Amino acid sequence: MRLLIMGPPGAGKGTQATGLAERIGGAHISTGDIFRANVAGGTELGQLAQSYMDAGKYVPDEVTNAMVKDRLAQDDASTGFVLDGYPRTPDQVETLDAILADLDAPLDAVLVLTVDHEELIGRLLKRAETSGRADDTEDVIRERQEVYIAETAPLLPVYRERGLLREVDGVGSIDEVEARINTALGL
Repeated sequence: MRLLIMGPPGAGKGTQATGLAERIGGAHISTGDIFRANVAGGTELGQLAQSYMDAGKYVPDEVTNAMVKDRLAQDDASTGFVLDGYPRTPDQVETLDAILADLDAPLDAVLVLTVDHEELIGRLLKRAETSGRADDTEDVIRERQEVYIAETAPLLPVYRERGLLREVDGVGSIDEVEARINTALGL
């Protein structure tokens, strides 16, 4: 299966994508993980990505698109994947469509985890306490939520019109949300 997992920051995409990738026998491809690996490695891309992430902004499309194209072409993604954190803009949807057409690998479904706004803020503040992520201050969290609403949420109707969108309630235990995802995908 070739899947996208979407939802606002803090909805549980990363947690659910990891297990979902294992269940479908595919790769978990997280742009956030790719960015953080570059930040930790002190690469030029990492430094650029960090400046945007610290401000609660998205990394520019040309950087993100190139990384995703390269990652989707790797062997472990050929049997399936769960793409987490991309696309986030209409231009990225067009780029992803072109990448997948080149690979002859159309999407099977797009999952969106839905969670109440204030629940998301609370989750991310708690994560900041436990993980020490510098980009999880309340102001940055609120900015990231607003950016999601303005830039990424408008992609959901695109995938709904294509008949790919599966909405899943993201509130509950990890196992409860996993069960809802399995049901939505017929796993």
